Amino acid sequence: MALSRGEKIMNVINWLILGLVGFLCLFPIYYIFIVSITSLTSFNKYGFQIIPSGFSLNSYYQIIRQNLIPRAYMNSILLTGSGTLLNMVLTILTAYPLANKRMPGRNFFLGVVLFTLVFSGGLIPTYVLVRSLGLMNTYWAVILPEAIWSWNILILKNFFESVPEELMEAARIDGANEFQIMKDIVLPISKPALATIALFYAVGHWNDFFTPYMYLTDPKMQPLAVVLRQILIQVTGGNGLNPNVDITRLATNDGMKMAAVFLVMIPIMLIYPWLQRYFTKGILLGSIKG
Repeated sequence: MALSRGEKIMNVINWLILGLVGFLCLFPIYYIFIVSITSLTSFNKYGFQIIPSGFSLNSYYQIIRQNLIPRAYMNSILLTGSGTLLNMVLTILTAYPLANKRMPGRNFFLGVVLFTLVFSGGLIPTYVLVRSLGLMNTYWAVILPEAIWSWNILILKNFFESVPEELMEAARIDGANEFQIMKDIVLPISKPALATIALFYAVGHWNDFFTPYMYLTDPKMQPLAVVLRQILIQVTGGNGLNPNVDITRLATNDGMKMAAVFLVMIPIMLIYPWLQRYFTKGILLGSIKG
């Protein structure tokens, strides 16, 4: 079917708008990468260039050569992996019964979840609680306060409600209990939702700076975001990372800052393409019922 003149004009406008939005989203990433690989001489002479005239990996070298970086990467992977696993288990076990409209007290518990979505305990009470429990300088201090997110419970609950009731009733007739129904029927159908929620949790844990900065004072336990901040403070202050090396002769402060940011972004950029097919299906969770 041929498009009318108005439809063609609208398609052109849509492409222009989407292209502009895509450019605005991708250009900061490109800027970070280009500045991080621009040599000191080229950056001091020309500043930022779309195609840099001088190529150098000294910014990455000066950061990666620090002994704390490999350990910080492992700490971030440990916190993200274990935290996301605990998040998913608790979210599934909370969202599944809330999706059952016949559960006694469902409205009350749903109201409790909504209440915590609007009101939180606050920063200082949470800090006092973690400290009083003796969790300072332990990974539990970072994982437990973020063990479950109310918004993700509601998203997953809405998706579970869209699972055909007939499937679950047939399983109950065959003698399956609720745990078996959830494990063998509901969860396999809910892969797009689970992947989306897992991505939300993983990105939140990986990018989290303030929580580990507040509770983990031992440098050997700090994740990548906290360690890189300490390195950048030293660089910006002009103290250098190694008293025997003059970093200003090797890399710019801006270059090291951008290299640090890009190092934090790499794992998420590698994971997202694998989850994209599920993520694109899960962005409309709960929008269609039945």
